[in-house]
Amino acid sequence: MQTGGRRGPEIWLRGPVDDGPRAGTPAAPERVSSIPASPRRFSWVATHGGAGVTTLTTVYGGQDCGRDWPGPEDPPSVLFVARTHAAGLASVSRAVEMFRRGAAPAGLDLDAVVLVADAPGRLPRQLAAHVRAVESVIDVYRVPWVQAWRLGDLSGGPPRETEALVRLTGADRHPHSPPHPYPHPHPHPMDK
Repeated sequence: MQTGGRRGPEIWLRGPVDDGPRAGTPAAPERVSSIPASPRRFSWVATHGGAGVTTLTTVYGGQDCGRDWPGPEDPPSVLFVARTHAAGLASVSRAVEMFRRGAAPAGLDLDAVVLVADAPGRLPRQLAAHVRAVESVIDVYRVPWVQAWRLGDLSGGPPRETEALVRLTGADRHPHSPPHPYPHPHPHPMDK
């Protein structure tokens, strides 16, 4: 950049720069499409048993792939899911590394890791350090312990601490109380 004959620092500007004859005049509004944008769909892949994929797909939407890779009909955008205990964090680290090495099926994109709390409260220091290591290589979304989910009640919607995950998945923040997803086939006599 030349400034008064002297060389100054290069400055990067975001967005278009208009220094033409009409600079400073407001631009015409852009045409907005009348086609509503649909939320992006994801394939949730558990990196170990009991990670919580079925619960997350019920609450946030998307495809439950269990512990399998998404098939040809499934969304190619992958969210790895793991619990925050030592075995869960080790398994998600291995899965991310496998993806990084190119060992995942062709055509899949690893979008993020979703870590589901394995217990209420704060993580022990060693586990928190492992979470930071995972966060250093990929986006991580944290899902807190939800006691109602443990009891099978998924009607309350996503926890407010997961607002970023709600935005990513396009989940309904306030669902219309769907039927109970895990009805108990034989009610206890005391419940009558």
